[in-house]
Amino acid sequence: MEGIGDMGLIGENFDAVAMGRSSREDEYESRSGSDNLDGGASGDDQDTPLGKSSRKKKYHRHTPYQIQQLEAAFKENPHPDEKARLELGKRLTLESRQVKFWFQNRRTQMKTQLERHENAILKQENDKLRIENIAMKEAMRSPMCGHCGGQAILGEIHIEEHHLRIENARLRDELNRICVLANKFLGRPLGSFPGTMPPGMANSGLELAVGRNGFGAMNSVDTALPMGLDFGNGLSSPLTMMSPRPTPSMSNTDVSFDKSMLMELAFAAMNELLKLAEIGDPLWFRNFDGSGEALNLEDYARSFPPCIGMKPSNFTTEATKATGTVMINCLALVETLMDTSRWVEMFSSIVGRTSTIDVISSSSTSGSRNGNLQLIQAEFQVLSALVPVRQVKFLRFCKQHAEGVWAVVDVSIDAIQEGSQPREAGNCRRLPSGCIVQDLPNGYSKVIWIEHMEYDENTIHNFYRPFIRSGRGFGAQRWIATLQRQCECLAVITSSAVPSGDSAAVVSPSGRRSIAMLARRITRNFCGGVCATFYKWEPIQTGTAEDTKLMMRKSIGEPGEPPGIVLSATRTIWLPVTHQRLFDFLRNEQTRSQWDVLSHGGPMHQIVHIAKGQDLGNSISLFRANAAASDANQNSMLILQDSCTDVSGSIVAYAAVDTAEMNVVMSGGDSSCVAFLPSGFAIVPDCFQNSNNGMLEKEDNGGSSNGSLLTLGFQILVNSLPAAKLTMESVDTVNALISRTLQGIKTAFQCN
Repeated sequence: MEGIGDMGLIGENFDAVAMGRSSREDEYESRSGSDNLDGGASGDDQDTPLGKSSRKKKYHRHTPYQIQQLEAAFKENPHPDEKARLELGKRLTLESRQVKFWFQNRRTQMKTQLERHENAILKQENDKLRIENIAMKEAMRSPMCGHCGGQAILGEIHIEEHHLRIENARLRDELNRICVLANKFLGRPLGSFPGTMPPGMANSGLELAVGRNGFGAMNSVDTALPMGLDFGNGLSSPLTMMSPRPTPSMSNTDVSFDKSMLMELAFAAMNELLKLAEIGDPLWFRNFDGSGEALNLEDYARSFPPCIGMKPSNFTTEATKATGTVMINCLALVETLMDTSRWVEMFSSIVGRTSTIDVISSSSTSGSRNGNLQLIQAEFQVLSALVPVRQVKFLRFCKQHAEGVWAVVDVSIDAIQEGSQPREAGNCRRLPSGCIVQDLPNGYSKVIWIEHMEYDENTIHNFYRPFIRSGRGFGAQRWIATLQRQCECLAVITSSAVPSGDSAAVVSPSGRRSIAMLARRITRNFCGGVCATFYKWEPIQTGTAEDTKLMMRKSIGEPGEPPGIVLSATRTIWLPVTHQRLFDFLRNEQTRSQWDVLSHGGPMHQIVHIAKGQDLGNSISLFRANAAASDANQNSMLILQDSCTDVSGSIVAYAAVDTAEMNVVMSGGDSSCVAFLPSGFAIVPDCFQNSNNGMLEKEDNGGSSNGSLLTLGFQILVNSLPAAKLTMESVDTVNALISRTLQGIKTAFQCN
């Protein structure tokens, strides 16, 4: 996307007259973007050989380096102020006036290109309406049978002949759509292949394949897949899609969708994602905290047709964009996004259960993800029982657009479900969302992430509505921040160098990696316990007015977890304490005795500390409680804590682990068999304008700060026999433990 010649939208198609006009306009715009007047605005007088004076303008052409730097500055800020222009001109040896003229010309060029593209879309819509009008007139002159597509005649028709006509119409419609796909994918009509289309079928109405799925947003923007695509299960041609094949599926999941319609929806979503990433102001504007951008919904509605149908009347829209640099190369990130198991591992705090229902298409090139299209079912979560889990069934499409530039887009399949079967009840829809990844020379990648969802806000507790609206709950800022934190952690843990301040020097590199894997599993299980997405939990109705959410499950003693009845308890409260202060308090071993019953009233002793990044809050700690010497059972237990923080919130997850098992892990042994039940805290800023009705906490700098939403989650083994029954005594014990823990935290901050 660099250079003036590449600024046009990909794949615009015009007629011959428009093409000629466009080439002349592009030539003028390219010159106006790279040439500047030298001298005064009115030109310089030059003497001709004949002694006559004429007013002539001298043009100065910028160097390729100057153009490259100007383009980069334009992408960052299309409207620089005088100070920025002076600084840029000084760096490029240009006058401020030349920089100003270049930016004016560039903005004019961008506006012209957008208007040209909008005109092309309107022309396509006009052509489509004209074709539909002609088809309707023909239908009125020659009435057709609504079942078989044949000419309507009076009289009785034999039942077998009637069925054959209906089947023939279905096959003809299927073949028409396959012809369209072949022309799109292979670059030539299907009739050019020997033996693929009888002569009489050449004019079989294209209108049947166009417009039947309602994807008005589909256009010709770079929709061609690479040659040699494999459509799964050895199918290498669109023709083979006519034969059904078994597909992997989740329980209660119907995957009987038309694959050609799925592909068209994926192309439309990819086109929209690219446009959303390219266009800046006024389509996007900065969030209140400056961490990302929010979508101008009015401009979006005027510029983009509905990709998956109209928004339900009770839904609210959230759309955010964020840009960041991550410590991972482009291909590795694409592979992580397209492999659902690695995707969940990378975003375990955001993604719960997930499953690849079907692989619609995959590249025949070994190891390549270019052109890969998957149907996925996933659950998205915020770590609180007050925010319902978002269950979405969506397409994920991956495409390489240039060397080192990839795009991955998601889009819900609601439009197809509405056309083929009753729409499944859900609390959200995923509009075209995803990321564009570009390789950087230093092994990093630049990522532009866009999240666009519609959801039912009435199902969310009032505490969390401002947080969700800010984009920190499910927005692009959270995805980018989580990706940056996880990639940094992976780079630090796998490095042979021990970071400064790290007390894990006595642990071997393999031991550090084993500890990190165990800590990651603790955090993942904690998130799954809070949101009920990792195991199958049964809700418990206690009949009390407590705000604690209780669930239970029966553990049969699989590797990594103890056998018996496991009880999960979760409660969320608001505290007039800043997010950072609360996080530092909960992860500090010196203040742990104020709320943790496992500390036995004294400070914890830190045995191992492993940093996971530059932020001190991202770390792994191993504690030993100062228990009485006579209590041998307590002395045999350690506390492994994993803490992580970013702009969207913080997590402090911990679990009691056996000393003998932990010694094996510290020596580099397998950590997957270490049994534990996690507990912990999830902290997010409340994002309230006035958190506690005028009683805002005062910071050291004299300013006021908002409060935090604290979610506490416990998983406790109440009975070691899986066949045992849960008793009210166990429920009362867990409720008392949660109340005692929260009361200790409130007392520490004097906010009873």
